[in-house]
Amino acid sequence: MFVLFILLLIAAVVLFLVGRGRDENGWKIGAALSAVGALLSGLFACVHVVSAYEVGVPVTFGKVGSPMTSGIHFKSPFTDVTSFSTRPVDLNMYDKDVVEVRSSQGGVLYADVTVKWAVMPSKSVELYRLAGSQEAIQERLVVPDSREIVRNVFAKHTSEEGYASAREQIGSEIESLVKERLAPRGIDVTVVNLRNVKPSDKLQDQIDKKIQQQQATERAVESSRTAKAEAERKRIEAEGIARANKIIEKSLSDKILYGQCLDAFKEAAKANPVYAVPCGTNSSGTPVIVDSTKN
Repeated sequence: MFVLFILLLIAAVVLFLVGRGRDENGWKIGAALSAVGALLSGLFACVHVVSAYEVGVPVTFGKVGSPMTSGIHFKSPFTDVTSFSTRPVDLNMYDKDVVEVRSSQGGVLYADVTVKWAVMPSKSVELYRLAGSQEAIQERLVVPDSREIVRNVFAKHTSEEGYASAREQIGSEIESLVKERLAPRGIDVTVVNLRNVKPSDKLQDQIDKKIQQQQATERAVESSRTAKAEAERKRIEAEGIARANKIIEKSLSDKILYGQCLDAFKEAAKANPVYAVPCGTNSSGTPVIVDSTKN
């Protein structure tokens, strides 16, 4: 805009000088219009508007000035203003930009991370000196620092903790460290979201084999437990039978056995009315004649 002011001013002077030696009014009108255009261009060159949710950093001949908040500001025509958005920006690290990390066991995992960050207006001058633009802040500061912290945190945990049991804890630790690292530089990190953690193909194969081994071990343990329970059941059953036999043995006397013998043969005599059987405590027991037709 300042260059346009100079050109229009020169054009106005030239047209005015040429028009002085001539009676034609066109030259004078052209000189007047050029002068008005130069005046407006000069005015706009000295005014800068900072939009809402932005902060401007003025630089005059290499010297950085104080930050400009949103609104209208008057400046030197030789001052350039670099604007930074103060709205939160989403940095998505996934797909081609996914963070490759290694666990404490050496297993490779892929972490999808989203970092929501914004420029602190009070630190805009320092950020301008460090990076120079909004895009450079993300590429030179937010991205490398965030990736480094994600790798360092995962390196302290096992593979199983990284993709399963301690994932929430790891996400909280990453968020805390990223905020702590970037805040002194003027970058306000509001959220760090560990969206997904995926094992590499090699690590996934190792996980599957480990699960299969665990399942086989559990089946073997269960089978051994069942066999022991069955053996214990049979032992208890045998001991019960043995104790019962001992009780029966102690409770039986010769007279009881003789009476049971008679009852048994009375039942048998119903089919064979009269026969002789030996009943007694030994082989020479007294023969007994059983007649089922008589009481």
